[in-house]
Amino acid sequence: MGRLGSLAALAVVLSSAACASSGPAAPPGPALHLGVDLPLTGGEARGAVPALNGVRFFVQTHPTLDGFSVRLKTADDASGGAPNPNRGAANVLRFLADPNLVAMIGPFDAAVARLEIPIANAAGLAMVTPATSNPCLTRNVFTPALLNPGRTEISCKAAGLPSAADLRPAHTNNFFRLTTTDDLQGAAAADYAFHKLHLLRVAVISDHETYGQGLAYAFAARFTTVGGSIVGRFDIGPKNRDATTFLSSAKAAGAQAVYYGGDTRPGGCEIRAEMRALFPAGDATPFLGGDGIAEDPACVAAAGANSSGIFASVPFVNADSRPGAASTIHDFKQSFGSSADYGPYTLLAYDATAVLYAALDRAIRGAGGRLPSRADVTHEVAQTSGLAGATGPLGFDGAGDTTNRTVSIFEAVGAYPRAPWKLVDAIDYSARLPY
Repeated sequence: MGRLGSLAALAVVLSSAACASSGPAAPPGPALHLGVDLPLTGGEARGAVPALNGVRFFVQTHPTLDGFSVRLKTADDASGGAPNPNRGAANVLRFLADPNLVAMIGPFDAAVARLEIPIANAAGLAMVTPATSNPCLTRNVFTPALLNPGRTEISCKAAGLPSAADLRPAHTNNFFRLTTTDDLQGAAAADYAFHKLHLLRVAVISDHETYGQGLAYAFAARFTTVGGSIVGRFDIGPKNRDATTFLSSAKAAGAQAVYYGGDTRPGGCEIRAEMRALFPAGDATPFLGGDGIAEDPACVAAAGANSSGIFASVPFVNADSRPGAASTIHDFKQSFGSSADYGPYTLLAYDATAVLYAALDRAIRGAGGRLPSRADVTHEVAQTSGLAGATGPLGFDGAGDTTNRTVSIFEAVGAYPRAPWKLVDAIDYSARLPY
């Protein structure tokens, strides 16, 4: 645990100078810059802009730190489309050209992270992300042996991905995240399906992509470990995404539900619509998946009349369910007028900023009140442990992964695509991993 054990303690540090005098406000101190790289336009802006608002809200309420005036340098890695790795890399290079910029928040997307991490790593720049969950960004194993139905470890190389070691030319870690990893999504969905939905036989479909296959591996392995059976496995191809024939065979084998590893792109949640002709509709035959479909209006629209009974995991704590976050959420919504300003990643990004402030406070003091080096900031971020955040205790293991390993489970409510999904459970692997 660092010198600052909570955001409340941090607030005391930040406010003490402001309360020391009743005279005119002191002029702003020297600048300290934080970079923020997110897909602020395009398809992922719906989640990324509220995340940026979380960063802004923290800085608005904590505008100075140890005599420094904190300022944000924001960058968009999407430019109106999908997150672009090359654009993200260029953004990091611009951050590095600013001598007052000592750390960054982001990115949102794993492909962007793969290009950004080596550049930032070589420069010792700390990256704290509120969103990315691909296992190979922080380790060399894509799927642990106990989360692979074959009970053998799948390396990142075997999965067609660079490993964490490949991304770190300086051979130290500079990348930290507040979301847990995708393999835990699959495991959590399996635990929920078996223990809470009381399912015994499930068919599994994946989308021919690394992300979806990883979810499917972890779900199938964990489901059989806890006592269930996988009655069929199917991988839909990029050209033929019709799962009807497989669904018919799964029905004949006694499937009580379908787990889908993949995203909402055409062929994903259409599977749910196809199930209606073969299985009892709605909650009677659950359809489970990961954050590729979670809280996505397009998934509900694609499922059509069979949209009830969809369950999906997300690899983070749902802040709205935490009583300790209520006052922060209230204050945020008072400051930002529109409901669209707040989203699932808002308080994760808020907490990412809190992590950097606490690390910066220690680094500034260690530097005798001067602007600390980027390497010193990275070192202090790595020491984060037990920092009380809006989303729970904030800390990182040696790889940079969050030690708050909670996966939230949501259920789609009704056929209206924009209806909020309902939180139904949270699976916490913080004390013990499922492998």
